[in-house]
Amino acid sequence: MPDKRRSRIANKECSVARAMEVVGDRWSILLLREAYYGVRRFDEFQHYVGVAPNILSTRLKKFVEAGLMTRVPLPEHAGRYEYVLTEKGRGFFPAYLALKKWGDDWLAEPAGPQVVFRDRESGRPIAYPDLQSPRGTPLRLEDVEVVPGTGAVAFNRKRFGDRVDDEAGASRAKAARIPRKRS
Repeated sequence: MPDKRRSRIANKECSVARAMEVVGDRWSILLLREAYYGVRRFDEFQHYVGVAPNILSTRLKKFVEAGLMTRVPLPEHAGRYEYVLTEKGRGFFPAYLALKKWGDDWLAEPAGPQVVFRDRESGRPIAYPDLQSPRGTPLRLEDVEVVPGTGAVAFNRKRFGDRVDDEAGASRAKAARIPRKRS
């Protein structure tokens, strides 16, 4: 099999490539931003994002099919719907925050970011945690070794070495072996 085809297969299996299929365009990220701000209706998404109706419809359909949102009928308007984040859609929020922080740090206007997040209870700003190495030092790219995971295709096993990081796989296997109590 030619290397190009193998790399395409590896990309198809890659978690990042799969995530990009769902959220990897400008409109998708901006629609998720608005959903995190509390927007639920088609016309509100269109107003706040400034996206054409056909693009908006396609992206919202994609989010529903991918399980990031669910479409809920509006009782007061027959034939109209709200788009509500699912647990999967809410699960993307930390990734959105990381992207927002990077934009605020590197691309915001000198006056500062347009929007900040505060804790509802205390009113204090949300603290963005720094990623740390197992030694407790700030994580740098130079500190990271890329090794194949338990789900790695042959292309990536060859590319990153045959030593598989089986820590996650071992935890899943151990959990599968633990007998469950019968009720």
